[in-house]
Amino acid sequence: MKKKQILFLSMLIVLIMLISCAPSTKQVLATKESQVKLRAIQTRVFDTKDRDKMLRTVIATLQDLGFIVDKADNVLGAVSATKLNRYTLRMTVSVRPHGKTQLLVRANAQYNIAAVENPEPYQQFFDALSKAIFLTAQQVN
Repeated sequence: MKKKQILFLSMLIVLIMLISCAPSTKQVLATKESQVKLRAIQTRVFDTKDRDKMLRTVIATLQDLGFIVDKADNVLGAVSATKLNRYTLRMTVSVRPHGKTQLLVRANAQYNIAAVENPEPYQQFFDALSKAIFLTAQQVN
């Protein structure tokens, strides 16, 4: 019976240590901006229903901006990329239908584990994406 108690206490101590070492999700979810304002910065609607072409354009735009594409999933409509330039910036972009003739594109950027609230990286991405979509629509290479 003493072995069982020691084993139980040992497992309890290990469990407590593991829980205390786990990363805090509060930091990831912490934001100074309201979620509605941040979502408005992160989201654009485009007048096209060609999701595959939009995903290809998102990938090309991220690459043009110096990102390295980590993962692209056509089924989910999501692209994840990382930019390594004196800092690590990770951006995940999702594409989903919005009504019958539009697509909603949402970009989510993270610097280390903190959400990027500064509108500049989002504006830079969406400006470049808008230009790329226009050029693709005009069939300009």
